[in-house]
Amino acid sequence: MLHVAVVGSGPSGCYAAQSLVQQDAEVRVDVLDRLPCPYGLVRYGVAPDHEKIKSLQNNLRMVLEHERVRFLGGVQVGPEGVPTARLRELYHAVVYCMGAATDRHLGIPGEDLPGSWSATEFVSWYSAHPDSAADGFVVGARSAVVIGVGNVAVDVTRMLARGLAELNPTDMPQAALTALAASQVTEVHMVGRRGPSQARFTTKELRELGALPGTEVAVDPAELALDPAYADPSGLPAAQRRNVEVLRGWAESPARGPEPHRIRLRFFLRPVELLADGGRVGAVRFERTVPDGHGGVTGTGVFEEIEAQLVLRSVGYRGVPLEGLPFDAASGTVPNAAGRVLRAGVVAPGEYVAGWIKRGPTGVIGTNRPCSKETVTSLLEDAPALARKDLPDEPLAALRADGIRPVQWSGWQAIERAEAELGASLGRGVVKLPDWESLLTAARSAAP
Repeated sequence: MLHVAVVGSGPSGCYAAQSLVQQDAEVRVDVLDRLPCPYGLVRYGVAPDHEKIKSLQNNLRMVLEHERVRFLGGVQVGPEGVPTARLRELYHAVVYCMGAATDRHLGIPGEDLPGSWSATEFVSWYSAHPDSAADGFVVGARSAVVIGVGNVAVDVTRMLARGLAELNPTDMPQAALTALAASQVTEVHMVGRRGPSQARFTTKELRELGALPGTEVAVDPAELALDPAYADPSGLPAAQRRNVEVLRGWAESPARGPEPHRIRLRFFLRPVELLADGGRVGAVRFERTVPDGHGGVTGTGVFEEIEAQLVLRSVGYRGVPLEGLPFDAASGTVPNAAGRVLRAGVVAPGEYVAGWIKRGPTGVIGTNRPCSKETVTSLLEDAPALARKDLPDEPLAALRADGIRPVQWSGWQAIERAEAELGASLGRGVVKLPDWESLLTAARSAAP
């Protein structure tokens, strides 16, 4: 019987576990996660007001409750936990599904000023990620600039414009809910360095901005017209064409009058500097860009400043190396061939990758399914050779002997009960526990 470790319980990890148990009737899978909670970015990345997408947790739950799948949370893989070499001793094969854990930087002056944050830090805060140590995002801010025009940029823009009545039914942690309800941010600028036909948001996410209560969405027709595809979008792929049509509708619509919140979508502006005011960010300086005819943009030497006491940078994610695995710094991925890890160009037996650490931070949640299936196909092709290795001990017993105390499924269920009880005590639905101590205390309350 093949025993496989999957590192990471987000969509790519769960889909890998699902493919393994579906395609091999005897394989057993341990899904390891650094956090005591499963589901990865579905729990800690999907916006709290996106209930339909968050309901994907129900599908992932079915995988982790399979009789041949075991969830082991709170297990750090790497130098401060279980070394990768130790995992290879304990399992016939290991599939790494760690995602892309850090943000890309702008690399411009002032980026580290107080009040300038990565969008991921903001998302982690309102999603109750236990590693989130930051707060005070909106304190003292009247105007915000979101740099980037992807779905994460749309999410954080929408969160800044949401009201208490809309956020209260979500599972947002109480401290974040209280802070956002008291926010004085009335204007949010979402800014891209290229044009509307090259924006990365989906049309569904874009349209949600126009449906926010008490919020006006403004677009400058002159800026949109700088995009050669704006006048005639018929040659664009369907998704980009729909985006342009939504933006055109907003540009041509008369203003609805004063609203509590205003969202301005800006294009062809490249950030060049964050400007300080009283020791913190006070504005962002942009250079006007124009299309260069080759899919990129070039600067014009014309500059504009947009006031902002809060700046959220949303310009992409990047994988980080894991000690014991090869890493391609240029792509931020582990070198692989159809999911098989390559060491100096040679396949490393028993080591595999899936998800963003395999292909880079591209695609949507569903993209992870075929990605993971390809990796599992490779693994099962290798299975006859892998199964010949004798394992020294039952992996969970060995991990415990090494001093590791995994949070098993019953521990996660205890966290769920604690979050339901917290929500009830606050007159809300489920409310997430926001820190390591409260999560682990709840998990340890479960029977061993």
